[in-house]
Amino acid sequence: MNFYAITSIYRFEMARTFRTLLQSIASPVLSTSLYFIVFGSAIGSKIQEIDGIHYGSFIVPGLVMLSLLTESISNASFGIYFPKFNGSIYEILSAPVTMWEVVIGYVGAAATKSLMLGVLMLITASFFVPIRIDHPILMVFFLVLTCISFSLFGFVIGIWADSFEKLQMIPMLVITPLVFLGGSFYSIQMLPPFWQKLSMFNPVLYLVSGFRYSFFERADVALSVSISMILVFLTVCLTVTWLIFRTGYKIKN
Repeated sequence: MNFYAITSIYRFEMARTFRTLLQSIASPVLSTSLYFIVFGSAIGSKIQEIDGIHYGSFIVPGLVMLSLLTESISNASFGIYFPKFNGSIYEILSAPVTMWEVVIGYVGAAATKSLMLGVLMLITASFFVPIRIDHPILMVFFLVLTCISFSLFGFVIGIWADSFEKLQMIPMLVITPLVFLGGSFYSIQMLPPFWQKLSMFNPVLYLVSGFRYSFFERADVALSVSISMILVFLTVCLTVTWLIFRTGYKIKN
């Protein structure tokens, strides 16, 4: 294992984050504050509690998950796309590093940035609503696993994309709607039976539900199912990444 190569890629990506603090950190935190003002005040005045939990506190896991998913994908996809765009990817491919060392460097940096953002989101949320975490170890488990899984997914998107528009297409047109429809701001038990069944096909529901369980011991689906779903997603992303490097898809041509 070439730790020097991994560290070089990781430090380069982290340095890029600190050069763009306004975009990388301040913007998501500001967006979260606005969500709390709009949803917490406007909707919270109509819906006081859900399952005995104050509505403002109830939406915290969903808001954190929304930012984690979008930022993990964006950070990792841009991190690998930009070397493709300016041609420096060939320096990496010709260097004595393996595919997994490249993946660990880029995905590790993206996951670290998303994890930092998740912690900042929780701190920001604590200024607006009281936060209770019943299972802190489980919460950290979901945070880390979600950051790694979706950073890996973003890495795949960055290799697949051949324009900046495609980088934003999946986070904006797929991930964000799935998060909003995945029980982030409500419990699916509030929906009619047909929509409850339809929501079960939304993969983000299992992430939000499992993450919320770590806070309040309330979930729309079983905890074991949530953990299984994210492990399956991680396995799929690892397999796709391996196939990409094995075939050289959109890297060597």
